[in-house]
Amino acid sequence: MKLSKWFENWGLTGLKIKTPILEMDWAPQVADKDAAWDMYIELLTRITTQALPDDDGIEQTALESIYTIFGITREIIKTHGRDCQGFARIAIVILNQVIRPFTARWHKLTSEGAFGNKEQCRLFRSELSGLQTKLTNYCKMLAEISGVEDLTKMEE
Repeated sequence: MKLSKWFENWGLTGLKIKTPILEMDWAPQVADKDAAWDMYIELLTRITTQALPDDDGIEQTALESIYTIFGITREIIKTHGRDCQGFARIAIVILNQVIRPFTARWHKLTSEGAFGNKEQCRLFRSELSGLQTKLTNYCKMLAEISGVEDLTKMEE
């Protein structure tokens, strides 16, 4: 399957990726599947894909949890090495084009005291919900890549 189809199947469209990469045929290798599994578990068990009810949680903690995905992704790619290049292509795009804009925006706003303002906290939660939708779709893609059951809707 072409890499573009992987993104399209999971609603991860509108990303800026060079056409030759998107048009590559790709079948996940064992290292890609193993890396996808590792990332799937990380995302599935964090605020990245889990609801944050209005009266629960702390915005700063949620932001920090999302930010840790950068280090986790790097470690997964390094652990699985050069044999997980397909996974790396997908994960790097998600980091740089989905997660980074969110964390960069909110790190700046928090340095200006945003979480001391109830309206800013509501805005954060609203934007977090949009990010969670994209990351849940990414999680579903990772389940397919790793060849496991999609558990993103298990608790609904």
